This record gives sequence, C-alpha cells and structure tokens, in this order.
Amino acid sequence: MTSDVQKTAGTLYIVPTPIGNLEDITLRSLRILKEVDLIAAEDTRHTKRLLNHFSIETPLISYYREKEIERSEEILRRLQEGQNIALVSDAGTPGISDPGAVVVNLLHEHGLTVVPLPGPSALTTALSASGLTSSGFLFVGFLPSKKGQRQKLLSSLSASEYPVVFYESPHRIDSLLGDALEVLGERQCFWARELTKNYEDLQHGTLSSLLAKSLEGRNRGEFVVIIWPGVKEEVQGQTVEELLLWYRDNSELSLKDVSRRLASDLGLSRSQIYQQALSLWKEKD
Repeated sequence: MTSDVQKTAGTLYIVPTPIGNLEDITLRSLRILKEVDLIAAEDTRHTKRLLNHFSIETPLISYYREKEIERSEEILRRLQEGQNIALVSDAGTPGISDPGAVVVNLLHEHGLTVVPLPGPSALTTALSASGLTSSGFLFVGFLPSKKGQRQKLLSSLSASEYPVVFYESPHRIDSLLGDALEVLGERQCFWARELTKNYEDLQHGTLSSLLAKSLEGRNRGEFVVIIWPGVKEEVQGQTVEELLLWYRDNSELSLKDVSRRLASDLGLSRSQIYQQALSLWKEKD
C-alpha cells in the first residue's frame, strides 16, 4: 500500500485542524502531520499546542497573512527540493478566510502537487445546524472593518436570493448586526458561536433580536452569522418618483434604505435620490 507521503516528490497537504474540540481531527490528518518534513502554520505557538497534545514532533515554520508571499516562495523551493509540507491554519480549513490561497496558486502555476484533506470547517458546521432549506448559500467571510465599506458591501448583497454567511469576531459582531439591520432591513438570522467548544451557542432570531443579545456584552469566541434573504416585493413603477412613491406606501424600508437600494439598482446618485425621496416623504407627513 502506497503512503500518502511520497518521499520522491514534494507535495503540499492542506490539513484542516479542529475549530475547538481536538477530537474532531481526522486520523489521516494526524498521520500526515507526523509524516511530512515540515508544517507551515498560521501561528506556530497555537499549532504547537495541538502537536504536543498528539505527541507530534514535526518542525514548524510560520505562514501568516503578512508573510504569505515570502513564505510561499520558501515553501515552493522546499517542495522543489523534495520536501513534503503540511499547511495548517489556527482552526478549520486553510484558505477559507485564512492564509493559504497564495501558496496554493503559486504551486499550481509551477505544476506542483497540492493534496486537500477533508475536515473541520466553521462554515459547514454552522450551516448544518442552521436548519436552512435553501439549495445554496453565499459565503462572504469577514466584512470590512470600516463602517462605510461594510455598509457598501452589505448593500450589494441586499438582493441576494441566497442566505449570506459571514464570519465575525466578538469585537465587531455588534457592528455587523447593526449595519445589516440598517442596510438590509429586518430579516431572519442565525448565529453559531464557540462551535464545538464547551460554551457553544446557537441562536435563531431576527437581526434586531440578535443585535439586542449581542449588546448584552457577553460575546466571546468567533461567530458564524447567517442572514436569510429578504422577502421579495413586487415593486411597481417606471420612473424614480413612481418607485419612490411605491416604496413609501408599500414597504417597511426606511427612506435611507430605499435611497440606497434604488441608487444601486438604477446606477444613480444616492444623494440625489435621497433628496427626492425626502421631499416625497414630507408630502406624506
């Protein structure tokens, strides 16, 4: 029987690691981590704890976001010399909102072998517990840290027919939920926090109800947030004024959200539409 690790040719193994519970690592992943010549880790200190737990003594080098290009060249050279290397992130599958894509692309360009291993992923773990019946989903990962950029991206997702999945830190979960409520309007939402850990927390609700929970200030651990699509509305109107009047009289969206949506749909100035909407809203009042 031929081993996965061939000493005659360099291979990069993409090795998922547990997102919380160490029992979730696969037997194959453990074997690869023991057999390779080197492990490239997002955080060597974090990975060292995992290796110590399983009595694995394979050498480590760091492979974090700021070092991706430099380390990718080194990994390429080592592979060309015949070494076998495992790539790991702090938790879950490398390359999914974690470092990894740069070196994988480089190796594909040079015709070297990349072997992905199946294993833990916060994305699929959360989806499996969400109860989604949709035939698909849109994975975005982490939103921008700046409010303007975050709201702009959320606005571009407002018409998505699929549930949208985000990753978020405990420090920015309030901002994500607050901006999503402002930009997208009230929607069904689900969060999965501290997945596979002792204090795992799965919550269904609306954006406003989950925002209220997050503002209670007990946010620890990484979040996976899933936001359901909005309810489709049969919008009527041909001109900007007709569309604004329809939204004013038939939609629960705020003036600001309506202006943002129409500006995006029609390719017009948001400020211009906002001023026109403001005038029409005042007429109603």
